[in-house]
Amino acid sequence: MKRAQTASATLILLVLMAAAPSHSGAAGKGDPKAGKAKYDLLCTSCHGATGKGDGPAAASLNPKPRSLVDAQYMKSLTNDHLFKVIKEGGAAVGKSPLMAPWGGQLKDPEIWDVVAYIRSLAKSGK
Repeated sequence: MKRAQTASATLILLVLMAAAPSHSGAAGKGDPKAGKAKYDLLCTSCHGATGKGDGPAAASLNPKPRSLVDAQYMKSLTNDHLFKVIKEGGAAVGKSPLMAPWGGQLKDPEIWDVVAYIRSLAKSGK
């Protein structure tokens, strides 16, 4: 009887773990196409249309926005880090407070879409 209860509890735990949202798993499901639309709306003024950190507002910012096409640098950042920066802003990760927090405007799945789009910029070197 005890063995059956343990097996049942283990099965329930595995089902719950599989159903629970995961930041790492969610990042792999981000839609770069949907992310581009949000990026174009919220990020281009600073990071530029192609992600090079050369948006119209960049000239007046100190420090300058990070280039998102720098593949070497972008590889050093986890998807969870990018998610946090987008959601909570630069100050949340010890970077410039000029990087705005977008968590009030974007839902978590939309942020993962932006992460996926940003990853595509670094891969393509646009």
